[in-house]
Amino acid sequence: MSRTRANLLLLIAGALWGMGFVAQSTAMDKLGPLTFVGLRFAAATLAMLPFALREHRAGPPLGGRDWLRFAGIGVLLFGGMIAQQTGLITTSVTNSGFLTGTYVVMVPFLAVLIYRQWPHPAVWPGAALTLAGIWLLSGGTIATLTTGDWLTLLCALFWALQVLFIARFAADTGRPVTLAVVQFAVCGALALAGALAFETFDAAAIVAAAPEILYAGIFSGGIAFTLQVVGQRYTTAPQAAIFLSTEAVFAALFGAIFLHERLPPAGLAGCALIFVAILVVELLPQFAARGRRATP
Repeated sequence: MSRTRANLLLLIAGALWGMGFVAQSTAMDKLGPLTFVGLRFAAATLAMLPFALREHRAGPPLGGRDWLRFAGIGVLLFGGMIAQQTGLITTSVTNSGFLTGTYVVMVPFLAVLIYRQWPHPAVWPGAALTLAGIWLLSGGTIATLTTGDWLTLLCALFWALQVLFIARFAADTGRPVTLAVVQFAVCGALALAGALAFETFDAAAIVAAAPEILYAGIFSGGIAFTLQVVGQRYTTAPQAAIFLSTEAVFAALFGAIFLHERLPPAGLAGCALIFVAILVVELLPQFAARGRRATP
């Protein structure tokens, strides 16, 4: 698969996640965050399990270390989802979408710190543009952030680690769908265990939230996260993070359509900066490669 096609998969994943913010927000009117996350990823596991089994049968067996690594990514997914879902209680869909996108800035720094991997030079201005877009969303001052916003920033740290480790382990094992399903199962199991311990089981509320659970589970969960894992086999973690950050733009778009949220002009400028960042990380490496080939 070419890098451009891989980035397109990541862009589609971002769109599915952006729509998922609406489902996550409206579900909070009916369910606690642990219950919703647990049921969402139980649905994602069931939806993608047949594909993982087929992939597993087609290749050599995985080692115990591989399964542990996949499970560890599931723990990171759980941490990010709970922080994000709880944050949605006191922040808007739009803010949640953009603040989640701060992991774009965290990924290249973590890649240097953990793996000593320096990204393509185009990633740094792209990450800076994304951060500027988030700053515009917050009104140009950190003091405007709520408790929910800070929880969403914690979610972004979990996401950054998840993106970084997926880039390493999906490439090493060649089992992207298996990795995705294991992380879904671990995340769902941890969330359901927490829900049984800390939240009240309400069958009527679960039935009422079934549309949100199914969309978030099958589409923004199973399909989108699997597209992420597949796409990350063919591109770098910092570049993948910038393409996945489009979930923020799609969250704002769908929040306006379905929840009647509105962005101020500064927020719209932030959206534009994120799209510029995408163009920077996609086009600059191509132009540089063409220049090297043209040099005699």
